[in-house]
Amino acid sequence: MATPDFIRTLRADAGHQLLWLPGVTAIVFDDEGRVLLGRRADNGKWSVIGGIPEPGEQPAACAVREVFEETAVRCVVERVVLVEALKKVTYPNDDVCQFMDITFRCRAVGGEPRVNDDESLDVAWFPLDGLPDVHETGLFRIKQALEEGPTWFDHG
Repeated sequence: MATPDFIRTLRADAGHQLLWLPGVTAIVFDDEGRVLLGRRADNGKWSVIGGIPEPGEQPAACAVREVFEETAVRCVVERVVLVEALKKVTYPNDDVCQFMDITFRCRAVGGEPRVNDDESLDVAWFPLDGLPDVHETGLFRIKQALEEGPTWFDHG
């Protein structure tokens, strides 16, 4: 994930201290029920699509923007899947962040998946019974996006 300019500005004053940031994840399905994944340039692993909203940007609009920027697929948001405070992350440069993630279920409405920025090595549709190795948080988000129940949140 490329670091947005507004975070670089914050880091100039905050140094490496913890930044509490919004984040969005988009679980995108096509008409065949496949899920869209990207193979990240920073670690080479397959992942769900996500990013950081710009100041004032609506979370759902950010999800749509991030999907297009990373994959060239156009999508619409169908619903909120989950809201979750993630664990703190310390990056190799010692910056510390913690994200409040809002995950959306999205439906593809156009475009062919392709690497559309420098954050991905590959992008592709995957059938649910043929997913590559994806981190357990991504798998949990995909599972929740398939459920028709209410928005998930941690009651703890």
